[in-house]
Amino acid sequence: MDVRRRQPKPPRPAAGDPRRHQKSLRLPAPGVDRHEPSPSSPKASDALPLPLYLTNAVFFTLFFSVAYYLLHRWRDKIRSSVPLHVVTFPEIAAIVSLIASFIYLLGFFGIGFVQSFISRASHDAWDVLDDEVAVGGDGFLPEDDGPPCAAIACAPPKLAEREPIDSALSSAEDEEVVKSVTDGKIPSYSLESMLGDCKRATSIRREALQRMTGRSLKGLPLEGFDYESILGQCCEMPVGYVQIPVGIAGPLLLDGLEYSVPMATTEGCLVASTNRGCKAIYASGGATSVLLKDGMTRAPVVRFGSAKRAAELKFFLEDPDNFETLAMVFNRSSRFARLQSIKCSIAGKNLYMRFTCGTGDAMGMNMVSKGVQNVLDFLQSDFPDMDIIGISGNFCSDKKPAAVNWIEGRGKSVVCEAIIKEEVVKKVLKTSVHSLVELNMLKNLTGSAVAGSLGGFNAHASNIVSAIFIATGQDPAQNVESSHCITMMEAVNEGKDLHMSVTMPSIEVGTVGGGTQLASQSACLNLLSVRGASRESPGANARRLATIVAGAVLAGELSLMSAISAGQLVKSHMKYNRSSRDVTKVGS
Repeated sequence: MDVRRRQPKPPRPAAGDPRRHQKSLRLPAPGVDRHEPSPSSPKASDALPLPLYLTNAVFFTLFFSVAYYLLHRWRDKIRSSVPLHVVTFPEIAAIVSLIASFIYLLGFFGIGFVQSFISRASHDAWDVLDDEVAVGGDGFLPEDDGPPCAAIACAPPKLAEREPIDSALSSAEDEEVVKSVTDGKIPSYSLESMLGDCKRATSIRREALQRMTGRSLKGLPLEGFDYESILGQCCEMPVGYVQIPVGIAGPLLLDGLEYSVPMATTEGCLVASTNRGCKAIYASGGATSVLLKDGMTRAPVVRFGSAKRAAELKFFLEDPDNFETLAMVFNRSSRFARLQSIKCSIAGKNLYMRFTCGTGDAMGMNMVSKGVQNVLDFLQSDFPDMDIIGISGNFCSDKKPAAVNWIEGRGKSVVCEAIIKEEVVKKVLKTSVHSLVELNMLKNLTGSAVAGSLGGFNAHASNIVSAIFIATGQDPAQNVESSHCITMMEAVNEGKDLHMSVTMPSIEVGTVGGGTQLASQSACLNLLSVRGASRESPGANARRLATIVAGAVLAGELSLMSAISAGQLVKSHMKYNRSSRDVTKVGS
């Protein structure tokens, strides 16, 4: 028999004792979780005849055993055509045991889950949990109006120190909206539609975020941006904007025209290096470019009941006699969309269809997706057993390194070349033709092959591509495939001059739509004379932008390879890519 000794009550404080006026809330002993019952207090599990783990094991075993028994009994009744409602005494006992064990397990494990679910539901406006616990800002527990504990072990858990927050609210009405957002009454994403003022919605969301996280957004600008221009187009739930400096490399002499190339970057030395490459190309007579292909792709995946049926659709799509009909259906999606080809690949019962189409001056992902949807709807009548798994099956392939883009191309395929004169190599680039050719062979070609590179047979093409993409409002994530590049160098004119080229099969750019319509990005496109759609020749501006990207990559590759060849890489980065200034003091 378990006999428990009653704990003696603590002596009542005297009338003059300050502890008499304190609340009854007590802090746990050192090393004891405040949410766990103290060792001296009776537990709920003490009322059980067995230890808690044995009780749980008994009810688990009982639940699954009777469930298994009842399922077998009901299966036998079905086989012997006995009505299920006719039950025997053992079956009644089993049903009662099943219900009892279920109630116990639900009460033991389910209540905590439901309570945690309810506690999380109040924060669904931001989908984050408030990191505050019930401890006052002065270190006291909420119900403790006495002095803090003298012992360090009795101190409450220390929270991350909250930063001072500068409020940008202009009225009491805004204050009420902020409170509603932080309380979960108003979803943060609905502020624009509710208030009808994008700038005000951004300010309120920003203030609510600062209060909920306790972290300041002081260094993130709010003023000086047109938030109406990004609504429903570029960014959801904005709280400010990030400043990225824009430098100019050039003039780049390409195809007889001069371009000042805008590059948005925070990497020191990048613009200076590309600018030196532009100088070397200009001094050698300029570079030339050729557009090899222009077509955006989308590849849905569909499934059939057999590989034979998948092959039948493949043959149908690749039959030249059916292309005109399919193109007419596809082209209804836009006046600029023009279907060029369909290539298919089979994996078992699954068929991947890679549609390629021209998209005018737009990058074209949305355009080609709408055209593909039209074709899929059209095919459903002749192939009713076709199960459309997804509009994109990664055979496109978008925002991922893929051999299909490296081989077949995606977007604009461009090759750009220039012959750099011997004296320019020596005076401007501070190296020699022989050294550059040897370095390119061992680094860009052999080294990349040793690394198993896919489309990365270059020195730093993605550096230039990313900087121009950000400056001109392109999709930065498409830098992945747009930076596919192979750099070639060869001594010509009896070994005196250097022939250099970059071949880039999948440059994905546009001059309309997306971020190209923002003021800053539109200004950079205007600097290159490619802003908006070309009225004379649809698609001409986007194609020219692709050739400018390739020309800038040519300049960047030339300069970096020369710096490595001459041993100047570390020295130049230490000069232009290092700063001794205290950034925190500069920001303040």
